[in-house]
Amino acid sequence: MKDRFRVVFRIFAYMIRRIACLLPLYMTTITTAVAQWSDSTHYYIQLSSTNSINRANAKSAYLFNNGLRFSIQKERVRLNWSNNWLYGQQDGSKTNNDFSSTFDANFYRPNKKLFYWGLANYNTSYSLKIKNQLLAGAGLAYSFFDTETAYFNLSDGFLFDASSILENDLPIHYQTVRNSFRVAYKFVIGSFIVVQGNNFYQPSLSKASDYNIRLTNDVSFRLNRWLSLKAALTYNRINRTDSENLLFTYGVAFERYF
Repeated sequence: MKDRFRVVFRIFAYMIRRIACLLPLYMTTITTAVAQWSDSTHYYIQLSSTNSINRANAKSAYLFNNGLRFSIQKERVRLNWSNNWLYGQQDGSKTNNDFSSTFDANFYRPNKKLFYWGLANYNTSYSLKIKNQLLAGAGLAYSFFDTETAYFNLSDGFLFDASSILENDLPIHYQTVRNSFRVAYKFVIGSFIVVQGNNFYQPSLSKASDYNIRLTNDVSFRLNRWLSLKAALTYNRINRTDSENLLFTYGVAFERYF
């Protein structure tokens, strides 16, 4: 298990290094670009379906990963609501039935670099042995770059965690406070390729061995303004349940600004 974690960490570290190499390419754009949002209200919606299917002889495996994201933004406030459902089977046995719904709000200062965030998140996961999990909290975030072609943000804050899990196959109900550190980025290369990710490390303040890791990184190839081909790499670990999953899926994404 430790070897698998090292592999995932190396993949994530490699992606961050590659992103860092791309940052100088955007310096000219970043220093001259300004935010495109006015005081009017803007809306954004994204529907995505990425899948993985493997069939050989009498064995088969498939994974369906479907997402919905909706955002409302004014000059100083952005509201985001995202939902994700993951279902998988291997040789007729269920491997994944995971659902997540998140609502978050960002409140921007005049320069938009430093802002406040609040979040409420509900999860249930067959693969990670989570029967029910509710996370809610707030914190601060800082955007080093925030333009149409380059975004890099670090955030930190505290979340209250009320969970019902399976620990050693026994149902456990517990509550804790977590620190939530996030690295988020998005880069548009030549208006055709989009690389983005949201990566979290969430340790409990009361027990160092109780931590969550959530890494989501994807690359999209735009076919037109609203349709893209998408490949996504996702890694999740809930250390308290000693459960993890590593997922690679590919498919299409539909997005629209209005």
